Amino acid sequence: MTVTTVTSNRTAPATGGTPALVVVAHGSRDPRALSTVRALLDRVRALRPALPVHLGHVELNEPLLPDTLAALGDAAAVLVPLLLSRGYHVKRDIPEMAALSPARTRVAAPLGPHPLLVDALHARLTEAGWPTHPGPEHAVVLASAGSRDPESRADTARTAALLAARLGVPVVPAYASAATPTVGEAIRALRARGHRHVAVASCFTAPGRFATQCAAAAPWIASSPLGTHPSMAHLLLHRYDEAAKTGSDLKSRAMATP
Repeated sequence: MTVTTVTSNRTAPATGGTPALVVVAHGSRDPRALSTVRALLDRVRALRPALPVHLGHVELNEPLLPDTLAALGDAAAVLVPLLLSRGYHVKRDIPEMAALSPARTRVAAPLGPHPLLVDALHARLTEAGWPTHPGPEHAVVLASAGSRDPESRADTARTAALLAARLGVPVVPAYASAATPTVGEAIRALRARGHRHVAVASCFTAPGRFATQCAAAAPWIASSPLGTHPSMAHLLLHRYDEAAKTGSDLKSRAMATP
């Protein structure tokens, strides 16, 4: 996965210390989303107490990412998108917001695809009633938000393939918006192939409109959003570590800014 280096437009003296982790959430009008994200960050802090952990949103909720970065001044930070695939926010919005800030930043890869994400998906399905030994009548629809970006769809398809390998049943990616098939279409296609028990795996970080909409379409069981599952906290730290290891120039990049 790509790690993006972002150089600020300002020249500022470099400061030492461990780069902060800034978790970048999308934002939601559903109040459950913000409380879920905050609880997830508490899990991250518990795993690594010495690491400064901050939250910023692309839109809809405070703190907004530009405000979080402004508060950091010229400090070094690794921005980890709380997003499950590549897409416009990861490739454009977040790097552009970072570039306008005084902070010396690096944007990490999104959370998916990754085996830790599959751990969380599998666990949520099990909680919802997924059997230990599924048979040929079982299948899964991996429900995600959707994007027009082909790389986003490729990432979701890769996550579906990883989950299929874990479960030993077909897993079809489907989308709440901007891409096809829809969750309903994927369910109908699987049932037409003889899969009587089709589960919906919610590939969402927190509760919200799309997660609720997709779960409502399930003909059998639907898993909860990934939320505060321990694997999600470990995955955020994994992406932070990946980016921090390749970001040894974080302390000097501000001085090199023209």
